[in-house]
Amino acid sequence: AYVLYTSGSTGTPKGIAVPHTAIVNRIAWLQHAYPLDATDRMLIKTPISFDTSIWEVFWPLTAGATAVIARPGGHRDPHYLAHTITNHRITAIDFVPSMLEVFLDEPTINTCTTLTRVTVGGEALTNDLLRRFHHHFPHTPLHNLYGPTETAVDILAWTSHNSPHDGPAALGTPGWNTQVYVLDDHLHPVPDNTPGELYLAGTQLAHGYHNQPHTTATRFVAHPHHPGQRLYRTGDLVRWRNTPNGTPVLDYLGRTDDQIKLRGIRIEPTDIETTLTAHPDITTARITVHNQRLIAYYLTDADVDANALRTFASRTLPSHMVPTAFVRLDALPLTPSGKLD
Repeated sequence: AYVLYTSGSTGTPKGIAVPHTAIVNRIAWLQHAYPLDATDRMLIKTPISFDTSIWEVFWPLTAGATAVIARPGGHRDPHYLAHTITNHRITAIDFVPSMLEVFLDEPTINTCTTLTRVTVGGEALTNDLLRRFHHHFPHTPLHNLYGPTETAVDILAWTSHNSPHDGPAALGTPGWNTQVYVLDDHLHPVPDNTPGELYLAGTQLAHGYHNQPHTTATRFVAHPHHPGQRLYRTGDLVRWRNTPNGTPVLDYLGRTDDQIKLRGIRIEPTDIETTLTAHPDITTARITVHNQRLIAYYLTDADVDANALRTFASRTLPSHMVPTAFVRLDALPLTPSGKLD
């Protein structure tokens, strides 16, 4: 068991008490889904204060694989990571999507030929990043893992094999001994292809927040159909969708607290970001609001000006969703964990 402090999306640190059975279930499921063996070498690079470090350390050790420990701060240095992967013949590594974006820009990654298991988590995986990854690593599967710290790090998984049958990036399906529900505001299930809030249940739920009973009662609610059981409210908007081969998967649509209300109209920032990244010269886009104005930040290697982007966005988006200002960045600002700041 462990207590890990995380600020989540609120900015206020909370101690999350995770039982032993939860993390054991998570690691056992991970090993079953993506088995490591004695020939594997996993790079341990996540700072111990972040939840990914828990399974990053214990997964290879329980599987008899080699754990290669990165230098402090090395998780944010793409050149160092490429050098370490090559020199230590790393086969397994985990990235936050924002850091994977930076890593794929590193000129020396063509030497990282030993990678066989690459996982991402902690942020939404975009289709653009998925395409970029398979461009550089066409024969390496990319495993998208989803789950909050309150559910022993990860509870859903989806794999892209660089095949048309994969479909667009998804959160995937639940692991062992866990259940997922897509519910409306009254805790009623919503139909397929309909947005709803994601609720999680099962073995991997945390006990709650240390010494914060009110917050625990707010986020861990009674199961409406199974007395004595609990659900965890994620605050994430999702929907069920069938893949091209008929497999049901969950799509991530955004945060319930990320929705913007601008001049009385509710806006999903991810809809705008998806539109902008559909531009052939835009690699990444993020939307913020300042003084009731939509601001778009974007990355590009081409000469794309604001007027061209505004025209492009106007072809698809209604006028109230077209950003007022477009700001080009050399790189997105990252937190110490490698997530978008």
